[in-house]
Amino acid sequence: MRIVIAGGHGQIALRLERLLAAGGHEVAGIIRRPEQGDELRAAGAEPVVLDLETASVEMVAAVLQGADAAVFAAGAGPGSSVERKDTVDRAAAVLFADAAERAGVRRYVVVSSMGADATHAGDEVFDTYLRAKGAADDSVRARTALDWTILRPGSLTNDAGTGQVRLEAHTGRGMVPRDDVAAVLAELLDTPATAGLTLELISGSTPLSVAVKDVAGN
Repeated sequence: MRIVIAGGHGQIALRLERLLAAGGHEVAGIIRRPEQGDELRAAGAEPVVLDLETASVEMVAAVLQGADAAVFAAGAGPGSSVERKDTVDRAAAVLFADAAERAGVRRYVVVSSMGADATHAGDEVFDTYLRAKGAADDSVRARTALDWTILRPGSLTNDAGTGQVRLEAHTGRGMVPRDDVAAVLAELLDTPATAGLTLELISGSTPLSVAVKDVAGN
């Protein structure tokens, strides 16, 4: 498959790019800064420089043309402003979905966040982030032209992946290594029967390939 990843320089995205490239897929990662390109090439991905905060839907659709799947893994990141929670975590996600529809890319996987909810209360920056992610997820879930899957990991760590997870509609709070999030994303891309599911992910006791097959059968 040819897979295009928004937020291609992110910690989860770089891990995912390595896994997909090792699996024989053709991978492109959208990045904001040209100097990030070498890390993508080292991961086996083609860097595409494009700022999703300023790009038009036509520009993004051109990058997605001919792709078999799209992954939204972009984020404003810790320490970013309230404004960028909206322009990246919400608006860029909606733009990327619009572009996928325009380019005819049906398979669409979103890296969201546990607790994402457009109606989430609170005045802290993290509250704004959860509302932005929730609004973006709602926009994606309303689309019939996309075979979408939304993944909502728990608290992310840089611990080595265990390959053992809990993946369900509702898992409750928990931690999960970024290694395992990336591995689950790769499995989701290979499992189109997970389309239409919003899934929470934390560390657990089920081999991740089995966990993905289990939810695909539900």
